[in-house]
Amino acid sequence: LKQSMSEDQSFEPSKLGTKSHWDEVYDREVSNFADHGDVGEIWFGENVVTKLLQWIDDLDGITTESSILDLGTGNGFTLKELASEGFTNLTGVDYSPAAIELAKKIAEKEGYNIKFLVDDITDSQLTESYDIILDKGTFDAISLSEDAKTFQTKYVDTVKKHLSPNGYFIITSCNWTRDELLQKFVPAFKHHSQIRYPSFKFGGQEGTPVTTLSFRQANT
Repeated sequence: LKQSMSEDQSFEPSKLGTKSHWDEVYDREVSNFADHGDVGEIWFGENVVTKLLQWIDDLDGITTESSILDLGTGNGFTLKELASEGFTNLTGVDYSPAAIELAKKIAEKEGYNIKFLVDDITDSQLTESYDIILDKGTFDAISLSEDAKTFQTKYVDTVKKHLSPNGYFIITSCNWTRDELLQKFVPAFKHHSQIRYPSFKFGGQEGTPVTTLSFRQANT
C-alpha cells in the first residue's frame, strides 16, 4: 500500500482506496479459495501478526474472553490466529461483502467460531463496544480515497465511539510513521505503546517497513 505523500501529509488518491477495487480482489480470492483452497493475502505478513498476538497477550486487563473487533478484516486471518490462541469473543468487519464471504468460509472450514459482518467504518452500523479494536491496513486504504480527510475523521469518530472505556485501539500501518499516526490520533486518544520491529537504514535515515501503535481513550 506504500504511496507517495504530498506536503500536507495526504496521499494521492489510488484505486487502493476504492471499494470497487477490494470487491474485485475478494471476488477473485473467493473463487481461488473455492477452487484451490487458497486463503489469499496475509497483509503485512505472518511475522507482524505473530508479534501482534504476543503483544495482545501481555496487555493489562485483557483475557481470552475480551471482545475484539478487527476493522477491514479481509480474509479474517488475524482473528483466526487469535481464535487459535483461545480468544472467544471475536468480530471482524469489512465493507466488501466478498471479503466477509471469504472470511466466513475459511473460519467454517477450519472450525473457528468468529462473527463476521459487512460494515463500513466510515458509516458504521455497529452498536457494541469492544475491549480491543484492531486495524492492519484499513486506515492506510481509506487514506488513499478521494475524500480521505473526511473518511479519516469519520474513522476516528467510529473507533472512539466503539472502544470501551478501558480498551485498546491498535493500528498497524505501512504508510504512516509513528509521528504521523500520533498526529492523526492524538488528542482523540492517548498513546499507550509501540511494537518494535527490526529497523533498516537507507539514505542516512532509520525506519521500519510497518508501524504498530496502541492507543487508549483520552480520559482513561
